[in-house]
Amino acid sequence: MTAAESAGLTGPSALTEPAGPTGSAVAGSAAVRPAPRTRRTRAGDGTRRRVYDAESLLAVAVTEFNTRGYDATSMEDLSRAAGITKSSFYHHVSGKEELLRAALARALDGLFGILDEPAAREGTPLYRLQHIVYRQVEVLTSELPYVTLLLRVRGNTDTERWALVRRREFDAAIATLVADALAAGQIRSDVEPALAARLLSGTVNSLIEWYRPGRGSAKSLPADVVRVVSEGILPPA
Repeated sequence: MTAAESAGLTGPSALTEPAGPTGSAVAGSAAVRPAPRTRRTRAGDGTRRRVYDAESLLAVAVTEFNTRGYDATSMEDLSRAAGITKSSFYHHVSGKEELLRAALARALDGLFGILDEPAAREGTPLYRLQHIVYRQVEVLTSELPYVTLLLRVRGNTDTERWALVRRREFDAAIATLVADALAAGQIRSDVEPALAARLLSGTVNSLIEWYRPGRGSAKSLPADVVRVVSEGILPPA
């Protein structure tokens, strides 16, 4: 089940609207756009109509939230970006917060799914930590718009506060694992575990600011990040 489905963003039929110009997001924005899954069908009068589903509308919403900011994005902005009327948008969702929750749930499901993987639960603390970092980078790069949105929420709504609580739970799991690795003598002992955990998370999360799909060696990026956090960049003074 997709995040959109789990949040109730599906209806009994696809949403259709006559094809027209699609509203674009702010020019020059660095926001990465998830590819909306839309298709076109031919109506009875011969005109081509764009067909929307919950996932494609969610992709449009995430792009607008990342570009404009959630608070500054209205349902009118979302319907304009999708090229449909507001009433058509409301056919599938009750409002923009429902879309926000579905997007954040998708990012959180990806991250917490890592913690349930066998390699994240078995083996030495260092091995598990390296696996989690590797997979975090994979999830971040594959779900970049959604994780970007997650890392930018500020707690202004009930949904944002829920997401922040979940983020802290994930960070706490990483901090516990760092402390276990320290106790086992597997990481350097001259750095406080809490600081080490924050630096580790900060390194991984910083990818949302500079990583763009299709640029550089994306396939080697997870292993590169693990190597950097394990060995460092600068030699000892």
